[in-house]
Amino acid sequence: MTATASPADAAAFDRLMTARHSCRAFLPEPIPRATIEAILTTAQKTASWNNTQPWQVVIASGAAAERFRALMLGLASGGAEPTPDFAFPREYRGALLDRRRACGFQLYDAVGVARGDKAAYARQSLRNFALFDAPHVAIVTTDEALGAYGALDCGAYVSNFMTAATAHGVATIAQAALAVHSGAIRAHFGLSEERRVVCGISFGRADESHPVNGYRTPRAGLDEVVRWEE
Repeated sequence: MTATASPADAAAFDRLMTARHSCRAFLPEPIPRATIEAILTTAQKTASWNNTQPWQVVIASGAAAERFRALMLGLASGGAEPTPDFAFPREYRGALLDRRRACGFQLYDAVGVARGDKAAYARQSLRNFALFDAPHVAIVTTDEALGAYGALDCGAYVSNFMTAATAHGVATIAQAALAVHSGAIRAHFGLSEERRVVCGISFGRADESHPVNGYRTPRAGLDEVVRWEE
């Protein structure tokens, strides 16, 4: 069945996409289980190659979230050797590097970190592993046999999870940083060796009073990313 086109639906979707942002300061109040299940139910409709639906998700809340937070902080501050399941970018070039730098400068300016202050950079980096104080975290994994295509499907799932969360007034941040310690995550949650950690998603209510949540990164114009052929 083909969905009926609706300008109102298109406008609502655009508003959600515009409203979503990477939250880096959360309030401690937990999200009701029914709301989390509603977000997951919507995200479960994500398209995937051959309908494989390769994503599996661990949701840690309450004491489980605190145990995971402690694990991640311990690994990050203790200099544990990285064990990512997927190689991180080899380098950033051209416009990609420019956008990455601009994003970083916006973050550091928002939290008052002076450029070149490496100690402050390190402290801010650790906030990733504290889950930015979020009361919940989702760990998204894929099946090892599907390789990059399973990860691609999970990326679509992550995007839909975050958009659905926005519709419910729930803030999110996708965190590839957590996947640096994929081996430890697998051991901590008792996951099969066949599962590959794609990323985490910390989520909860945004602390709107925190300056780190007061900026928005710009998006490239269509002329920068689209080539038309007719």
